[in-house]
Amino acid sequence: MLDNPPLLTIHRGHPRPDPALVAAFRGAQTSHLADAMDGRGALDYRIKPMDPENAVFAGPALTAFAYPADIVGVYGALAEAEPGDVIIVANDAYTTTAVIGDIVAGMMKNKGVAAFVTDGLARDRAGIVAAGLPVFAAGIMPASPAANGPGVVGAPVTLGGQHVRPGDIIVGDADGVVVVPLDRAEAVLERLAAVRAAEAKAVAQVEAGGTATDRIRHFVSAARIIGP
Repeated sequence: MLDNPPLLTIHRGHPRPDPALVAAFRGAQTSHLADAMDGRGALDYRIKPMDPENAVFAGPALTAFAYPADIVGVYGALAEAEPGDVIIVANDAYTTTAVIGDIVAGMMKNKGVAAFVTDGLARDRAGIVAAGLPVFAAGIMPASPAANGPGVVGAPVTLGGQHVRPGDIIVGDADGVVVVPLDRAEAVLERLAAVRAAEAKAVAQVEAGGTATDRIRHFVSAARIIGP
């Protein structure tokens, strides 16, 4: 028979991004970031902010895994979090109990956590909004989880279709959440500048009354025409 795992396992010593690198991502639109990564990096569309008016953040990932219907992994992440961290909790997309509520969200806010993101559910929406911590979850439901473990903190996790390692840069806004792998962050920043420039050009064309961009005209001009 397999031995029972420890109630909580904490991995330490993972790389942390330079604060200046994280700062460079603050205010970036998630759609621009996804474009800078060839349309990749965004978490599942169901993972959305509890408060769209308080959804903008950027910070390094502190990862955790909370077993379905359990919150011990979240407690471990709360204890390990440093100011500016984004706590990322994989919960196997469990939808029968919540994995965070307003009390824990308030304590994370007090510790200086930048945001909380999970593929599980949240509860106490009004209290979470009042706490002021950007919280992203796949939905809301009132049932509370157990605290029996096991839970894991500081190991790579997969949630919302993306693999997340501790120290990856996480960016959020009202549209959702994007994961920027730490080893690609500098290259993504370079591409982000090009995306922003192209977007600014397109917006200027629209504001000037334009009805097509150069890219749209290119595809239309190359179209095969059938019929009169």
